[in-house]
Amino acid sequence: MATLPEITALLGEPEFNWSDPTPWEELGVGFPADFREIVDAYGSVLVNNQLYLNHPAPHLLHNLGKDLKLDLDLWREEDMAEYLPSPAGTNPGELIPVASATTGEAIFLRVPDGPADPWRVLVQEFDSPAWTLYEMTFGDWLLAYLKGRDVTLCSRNRAPDGPYWEFLP
Repeated sequence: MATLPEITALLGEPEFNWSDPTPWEELGVGFPADFREIVDAYGSVLVNNQLYLNHPAPHLLHNLGKDLKLDLDLWREEDMAEYLPSPAGTNPGELIPVASATTGEAIFLRVPDGPADPWRVLVQEFDSPAWTLYEMTFGDWLLAYLKGRDVTLCSRNRAPDGPYWEFLP
């Protein structure tokens, strides 16, 4: 599993460094530790002018808690649900929408079927019924993205000088 120091080495030093677990607990979803660690470190950010990551801190304009409810409602609609291999939701086997991209992808975490099973990443392309399930943790998926590997984000030429992030306004 990718570690925060590996991601920081490519993306740069985080500045948010959130430590209060309350916003995560209020979501009522047990997100994987690597996802929480990354989002707690960086906050609500835009990576490479492409990938949106949001933190659940309630004072933020771009807030995972608000977006999660709206996104779950959207992906549960009949005409959107058909584009996913599993239902959107927070139960075992379901997909939690956690990020999006300016290039038209939605990034989901697949809730493990059991407590010993790993979390996985699914990327769905908005403009088609195509999706890809990655047998990797969120941290590994993000590290692959930052290294320019094909993880179904059209990332070519998005960061010619190397990966970077900026706080969302």
